Amino acid sequence: MIGLKIVRIAAWCAIAVAALLLAANALLPETWKGAAGPATDKPVIDMARVGGPFRLTSHKGETIDNARLAGKPYLAFFGFTHCPDVCPTTLSDLTDLMSTLGPAANAFNVLFITVDPERDSQDLLAQYMSSFDARILALRGSRAETDTMVKAFAAYARKVPMEGGEYTMDHTAGVYVMDADGKFASMLDMHEPRETKLQKLRRIIDTKA
Repeated sequence: MIGLKIVRIAAWCAIAVAALLLAANALLPETWKGAAGPATDKPVIDMARVGGPFRLTSHKGETIDNARLAGKPYLAFFGFTHCPDVCPTTLSDLTDLMSTLGPAANAFNVLFITVDPERDSQDLLAQYMSSFDARILALRGSRAETDTMVKAFAAYARKVPMEGGEYTMDHTAGVYVMDADGKFASMLDMHEPRETKLQKLRRIIDTKA
């Protein structure tokens, strides 16, 4: 009986400690939470700042800037051709969504902006984009132009060194949904249900209409 009583007291003490920890965490400022690990370098996206002037070149050789996109909603996704999974998966998902929408998908533009212009030449981007919906435009620019684009969307991109002198790119993975005025409307999370993503796209199409 004494042993059972001790076990019960220990269990209640553990529950009390856990409750105190949860309460303390709730009182911490958001910027302190999850402070450990590499994610601390990534800025929190300020949606009020998303969108701004930019000028890049498409994989078809066209100059694309914010003025040219005005009057039509668009999606913007940052990535690079050497991306092992997130980028091709996202582009494949966007291709599927556009196929489902059919001609209605012509109501908005879709941009894939490389954050690795040093390796992603126009020819490489053209070859890479041949696997996805032909309406998706891949954009590239100089390092300065790329950084301006990233900054305009309050996004994140950083070179991560690897063994043997190689590198990969860490970057914002969500898809920005911009309205016809070039203002932030919503974000597509490629992990959310397919129907949820379709609803967001239909909403931006209806807004344009």
